[in-house]
Amino acid sequence: MMAELEKRIWKALEEVYDPEIPKLSLVDLGVVTDVSISDEQNISVTITPTFAGCPAIHYMQESIKEVVALQCNVSTVEVHVSFEHPWNSNKITDKGRTILQQSGFAPPPKHNGYIELTVLENVPCPFCGSKNTNLQTPFGPTLCRSIHYCNSCLQAFEQFKPLA
Repeated sequence: MMAELEKRIWKALEEVYDPEIPKLSLVDLGVVTDVSISDEQNISVTITPTFAGCPAIHYMQESIKEVVALQCNVSTVEVHVSFEHPWNSNKITDKGRTILQQSGFAPPPKHNGYIELTVLENVPCPFCGSKNTNLQTPFGPTLCRSIHYCNSCLQAFEQFKPLA
């Protein structure tokens, strides 16, 4: 019974979307890190935001509470924020990487924990796939993104920076 409830909770969590990229779920972004069930009416979800200063933490917590309570018919949903194991870009699922690209973002490359600045050079364009791109600035609208320009299709785009 608990295993089925946990599956329903994870399915519901797939419908809680990142506030900045509304097609990308928090599960596919790798932000949801744990679900625990103390009994069938009390659920605890743990999230690790992409960075400690994320202004959307409260919004994500409230969205998770609302969706899980409604879809799973539970009375108590607590959402805890944890930085015990910091988020890193390898936590983005393959589906999440595809959604990022479809949304006009270059997904970060997977890494083994060591990241060189060269990963910000010649980033494949999410619009045309060309690597004939230039880094415009390593500082995008948020700390986790950089801005690039494609010389082939003449589009500007953002890349999610790899984080270890």
